[in-house]
Amino acid sequence: MVGLSTASVWPQTATSAFHLAADLGYDGVEVMVWADAISQDPVALRRRSRQAGVPVLAVHAPCLLITQRVWSPKPEERLRRSVGAAQDLGARTVVVHPPFRWQKRYADGFAELVATLEETSGVAIAVENMFPVRRFGGAVSAFQPSIDPTDVGHRNYTLDLSHTAAAGTDALALAARMGRHLSHLHLADGTGAPRDEHLVPGRGSQPCAEVCELVARTGTAQVVVEINTRRARGRAERVKDLAEALLFARLRLGQQPDHQPDQ
Repeated sequence: MVGLSTASVWPQTATSAFHLAADLGYDGVEVMVWADAISQDPVALRRRSRQAGVPVLAVHAPCLLITQRVWSPKPEERLRRSVGAAQDLGARTVVVHPPFRWQKRYADGFAELVATLEETSGVAIAVENMFPVRRFGGAVSAFQPSIDPTDVGHRNYTLDLSHTAAAGTDALALAARMGRHLSHLHLADGTGAPRDEHLVPGRGSQPCAEVCELVARTGTAQVVVEINTRRARGRAERVKDLAEALLFARLRLGQQPDHQPDQ
């Protein structure tokens, strides 16, 4: 299965993501919870999912700097709410970033909180690899204890290939460290520039094909396209990029591309 992140259609809303996923033949969506009011409302999301005939595969917890007050100013509560939303929507996965360095109490109890919520909910909480801020010739991590979630050890991980590019991380080596605990893949690309690019897979330097082939062999990870289309000049260009990303995923995962998008 290949899902579409609602972040891939920004600045359009989650509603647009459901309709585009249906039109293009994606198997489901990952809901990025952020300023979009619909993304914060499980009842509205369930309605959109039913109307489009597209299931919610995953919920991305509100972890960005711009979403620090979505649902609650407390990161623990935001994670709990994300797990509850996933249960309400029938999604098997919650994606979450490692704690920021200044969230000391949250960071100290993060691994235990994640494990407890997984045990009590049955939802996989897949902790995502991140990237440092590069400045003045050096790199500074905003995350505790690091940008690499395998430094702590969790039951489930998200591998993001735009983040590996921005971090200068060997994506295949990171996938190997995650091993059978790699349960979610954000399929995108990057050139190695010190920023989060989220390019269409195949347009950057990351081993997107090799990672997809690894996932296909192991069969353990959800695959979600998370690309940046905010500069698309209209619907046709956005559709082209989303369709290209889906075709790349289907081919590299050994799946039959059998759907042609409506232009």
